[in-house]
Amino acid sequence: MPKQFVNNFLYEKETYIIRGVCYEIYKKYRNAYKESIYHNILHEEFLKIGFSVLKNKQIPVYYNNKKVGVYIPDLIVDEKILIELKSKPFLIKNDIQQFWQYLKGSSYKVGLLINFGAPNGVQIIRRVYDEVRKIQPK
Repeated sequence: MPKQFVNNFLYEKETYIIRGVCYEIYKKYRNAYKESIYHNILHEEFLKIGFSVLKNKQIPVYYNNKKVGVYIPDLIVDEKILIELKSKPFLIKNDIQQFWQYLKGSSYKVGLLINFGAPNGVQIIRRVYDEVRKIQPK
């Protein structure tokens, strides 16, 4: 008999709750508002359920070990999960690539790209950037 596959997602409980909140918000407001409205609603909802939430946290960006700027993600949940928000009819390849670069350029392992603008429901892309961060043996 084959062994059953067991999900062992990083921050599984937290991302499950976040997804549920997003689906509830979409059911209530659909795709009618701009990104900043969803940003504020999510911030309030996450605080209400007990998450710690950071807005406008500055993450330094380095080039050749020199700070060249800052990246400011939409939300950081429980100092673990980076969230980028969109409110567009559809995500394009560039949106997803940019989100991936943001996650790679941060110290966070899990990121969610959440799009409230799609006419057929909220789109949520979950990415993990962890394996390459393991400390290399000397």
